[in-house]
Amino acid sequence: MAEKQINPVLKQALELGPTILFFVIYMWIKDDTFHIGGTAYSGFIVAALAMIPILLASIAALWLLSGKLSRMQIFTGLAVLFFGALTAWFNDERFFKMKTTLVYGSFAVILGFGLLRGRSYLQFILSEALPMQPQGWMILSRRLTLAFAALAVANEVIWRTQSTELWVKLETFAFPIALFLFLMLQIGALSRYVIEPETPPEDGPPRR
Repeated sequence: MAEKQINPVLKQALELGPTILFFVIYMWIKDDTFHIGGTAYSGFIVAALAMIPILLASIAALWLLSGKLSRMQIFTGLAVLFFGALTAWFNDERFFKMKTTLVYGSFAVILGFGLLRGRSYLQFILSEALPMQPQGWMILSRRLTLAFAALAVANEVIWRTQSTELWVKLETFAFPIALFLFLMLQIGALSRYVIEPETPPEDGPPRR
């Protein structure tokens, strides 16, 4: 399927919507217990399970509207599906919380593996959206590898030592905002490596 243009506001809504809805559902039912098939499930687990079809529907909508899915979207969707299934099967919310560690940790490992080979896999993914010199991509890849590793460690510490409600709030808002601000700061700091688009020369005066 050929890639198509999609309204950027709609794209952001589809990408961020599942996480926001998970937060809303959790805050609504966090103190409730649900009995399904003779098993008692906490509000957190029900909210986590509700997120799975919401996320899959969002990914499907993005694919239908844009004709393309990023590797990050596919990987995140599979991670949510896998850990959501484990959460339901074992009736243990820890599996869903580990999902964030796996996602961030995997990104750190993938980027780090590329750096060991002297390559920036980040450039392979984002070069069309952000033209930049290879040196800039290598610097950004090194810094983003460390950022993903730090987020993975932070998630492990937080879910193991803090309340579920605090983890949900940090997972929904703090982690994405921190990553977004980090990227904006890095792009600004590496602006000298950004390749500006060439402007066509102006036409001279008409010849007589």
